[in-house]
Amino acid sequence: MEAIKTDDYHIWYDQDNNIVYFEGSLRLNGVGEYAPIISLVDAVVDKHPEQVSWDLRKLEFLNSSGINVLYKFVLSMRKKGRNAMKVVGSNTVPWQQKSLANMKKFLPSIELEMLD
Repeated sequence: MEAIKTDDYHIWYDQDNNIVYFEGSLRLNGVGEYAPIISLVDAVVDKHPEQVSWDLRKLEFLNSSGINVLYKFVLSMRKKGRNAMKVVGSNTVPWQQKSLANMKKFLPSIELEMLD
């Protein structure tokens, strides 16, 4: 699975640049509804890229279940010894400033880039 698209969100993997893009609004209920997204992100890691990158700049909303899913993924990266990760966020999307900065607690080596 290389992409998931609904009326509310679009998540896809750009294999040439090794980036998972997230856009739209994720208001899913619990881990179960996030399962397809977890599978897509896990499939990217299973390809053993040098660095896992997420571009979240166009993800306007992510509920607490979604934030927890992202944190768990980052934590699992650390447990697997996969420390090369980059997350690009937007300073103009309110939830991202605090929530993305907290990822460093789970994976101190994460490269976090906040753009306007």
